Amino acid sequence: MKTIKAIILIIAAMVLPVSAIAAEVQRESAPCYTSEEAIIVAENLIGSIFIEVQNRLGYADARAKSNAILFEAWLNGQTGGYSYGELADVANNAIRQYRDMYLKPEFYTENIERVKAIISSVIDEYVAERIDYQTAAKNVHIRIYQSVNPSFNPEVEFSKDTCYRDIPAVDSGLFAIARKLILESK
Repeated sequence: MKTIKAIILIIAAMVLPVSAIAAEVQRESAPCYTSEEAIIVAENLIGSIFIEVQNRLGYADARAKSNAILFEAWLNGQTGGYSYGELADVANNAIRQYRDMYLKPEFYTENIERVKAIISSVIDEYVAERIDYQTAAKNVHIRIYQSVNPSFNPEVEFSKDTCYRDIPAVDSGLFAIARKLILESK
């Protein structure tokens, strides 16, 4: 009798659906043109890969795995009408950010206050609705560049051909932090 109960419990454990632990797409990593619904679809399809990235899965492996899952879902009509390309952009950006956050977690925690200080006036203007999101994002980039090189003049540098621009080298993590702060401000 005990063995029958044990077998039934084992079979029930195998048959019952198991909830998967999945991470969310960092909203600051999603492309600006992507809708919230597309982000949710991508999360549902490949959220478990983000956990693997946090647990040392490499970028190329994670990207290959997510692209295969997204393409299969697209072929089977499981993407809610969103294109493979749009979902792949969301996934690739999120994987890149999770990988970056895994490789240098102290960078993200140490620079939040620094970035807040640099862009606080831009966030205030955005919250007060004196500027739109696109203008805020542009101003944030300029402020961050000028925090590295105070003589950086965007009108001069952005008017040059791309190969002649003298734009300060800045870690992309600063822009991710800034975008997160802007998105969380409203």
